[in-house]
Amino acid sequence: MHAHLDWKYVDDAAGENEHIAAARVTSREHGLTPIAPSMGAQYAVATASAAATNIIEIGTGYGVSGLWLLEGAPEATLTSIDDDYDHHEQSKTIFAQAGYAANKVRLITGNAIDVLPRMNDNDYDVALVDGDPTQLQTNVQHALRLVRSGGIVLIPHALWNGEVAEPAKRGAVPSALRSIMRNANDDDSQVWSLSPVGDGLITIVKRA
Repeated sequence: MHAHLDWKYVDDAAGENEHIAAARVTSREHGLTPIAPSMGAQYAVATASAAATNIIEIGTGYGVSGLWLLEGAPEATLTSIDDDYDHHEQSKTIFAQAGYAANKVRLITGNAIDVLPRMNDNDYDVALVDGDPTQLQTNVQHALRLVRSGGIVLIPHALWNGEVAEPAKRGAVPSALRSIMRNANDDDSQVWSLSPVGDGLITIVKRA
């Protein structure tokens, strides 16, 4: 019982602004489950702590995550990739209503697998890897290439409905998440943590 109350308190404490709350409603109306406010607050802390000027996001949805990323670094440029044209048509308006100039929010419609190889190494301060879960490992490898030394890679849904913690659950996504964490453990250039916030968040800092 206490745990449930604690999580509700954590989410309520995040204090979502009206624009993010409106984007959340739009997401739900279109059948998407947006990240928890507590997860969004972690995104804002990450972009603020990296003093981000350049952010890349895989999986725009209807702008909830992007708005949280910009909450921590309002002057940053956000590049957001999504393969759904409607997501970008709607989120364009959502970002504009939140006061972000069109030249600060670069929306690329396409599959991340095709788009990411064209992006420059060490060009971003923060990379958020959401989007198609079947492409998770490839997208994370790209994200680690794209962020600068000291940059941050964020991977939400990291507990995958409780499946990651159960070794018997051998589906593609929980297996990929376990593999990402094993790689982070074995790689001296990655400092990382797994937080139970929302439905789980892996945060990786890339060091030289």
